[in-house]
Amino acid sequence: MSEASEIIHPGGCLCGGVRYEVRGPLEDIQLCHCSLCRRAQGSAFAANIPVDEARLRLVSGEDLLTRFESSPGKLRVFCGRCGSPLMSQAAAKPGVVRLRAGTLDGPTGARLGFHIFADSHADWWTLDDELPRYSERPPA
Repeated sequence: MSEASEIIHPGGCLCGGVRYEVRGPLEDIQLCHCSLCRRAQGSAFAANIPVDEARLRLVSGEDLLTRFESSPGKLRVFCGRCGSPLMSQAAAKPGVVRLRAGTLDGPTGARLGFHIFADSHADWWTLDDELPRYSERPPA
């Protein structure tokens, strides 16, 4: 087993009822500014990290997880006790979850990657960094 795959990133919800671990290095954080992510996070954007399900292990709190289909084929997963948004999953990308970066215990070594749905960002938030921006999803 390589040293990078031995890295374990723990995380969980606000109340501590849900705990998870991600094995291996983290991909860059994707900042999503779509109206659904803003509403689900209660913030200017969602900070997401794509993670292969095989690298994600739920340590505790399976019974606390609540799933909500916010649009056809898009599940959002959160703690049913404290309401912390934990991840989402799209039917179009089986085997991959978009983990909410803010639920990871730090330090993570994760880096910001890019903005998606940047054209629909909140009017009270200024995109003033040098990260790549995409009107919708990034090119494949």
